Amino acid sequence: MQELPLSEQVFAQIRGLMHESIGLDLAPHKRTLVSARLGPRIQRLGLRDFDAYLHRVCSDSGGGEFQMMVDLLTTHETYFFREPRHFDVMEAELSERRPASLRVWSAASSFGDEAYSLAMLLSELAARRVIGREWSVLGTDISERVLRSAIEGVYPADRLRHVSEERLKRHCLQGHGESEGLVAMRPDLKARVSFGQANLCHSVQGVGLFDVVFLRNVLIYFDGPTKTEVVERVLAQLKPGGLFFIGSAEGRVPCAASLVPITPGAFRKA
Repeated sequence: MQELPLSEQVFAQIRGLMHESIGLDLAPHKRTLVSARLGPRIQRLGLRDFDAYLHRVCSDSGGGEFQMMVDLLTTHETYFFREPRHFDVMEAELSERRPASLRVWSAASSFGDEAYSLAMLLSELAARRVIGREWSVLGTDISERVLRSAIEGVYPADRLRHVSEERLKRHCLQGHGESEGLVAMRPDLKARVSFGQANLCHSVQGVGLFDVVFLRNVLIYFDGPTKTEVVERVLAQLKPGGLFFIGSAEGRVPCAASLVPITPGAFRKA
């Protein structure tokens, strides 16, 4: 396919649309990346250039093409038990508190790897009576496409490379024949996990209150003011004393709320 040129003017319009709609901060040096990710889509649609594609996105009353643009411009690299230290911290904290009920929110859940990882751990803690039987996990994301995949709960085996054999046997079904190389979540685990669409740049009060919130590896996509707005909006849904996690490499939490650091990327809400 011939590469389509992306002018600075149209790139600026795309940057503005993404920032205003979902808070995505596309730095000037991301122009090549935007061109590479959207170019093939434009050609598949039979459109002549980026200007025509932007018009298609803005005039689509159903929002389907805008959703496609969001999917193409946001990265969803993920796997089970990413940053395992955070899961260890959560287990240690819950072992001290021994809550009778528990709600956990994977606020940028992507394909669901994190949400199901949390469910595996909570299931084991409940079996050991460290926590009560009333526990659940909510996974939210802005992308409908990744949420549909998360609800299916079927993954390439490599995404579970950090899951022990014992956990795989307890919580997963291994594919055979045409499904060789795929791993499915067991129905009893899936029953504890729900998924829904949420734009963290808008109100999220409808999700309710949580004891634990994971907001990992998503703040890197926002500029400074948007990061603060998102963190404070999410923390408003975390109960006092609740656990809050961001990516270990995402730096200082940009918010006015009082957070007690536990380990890099892990905090307790004062």
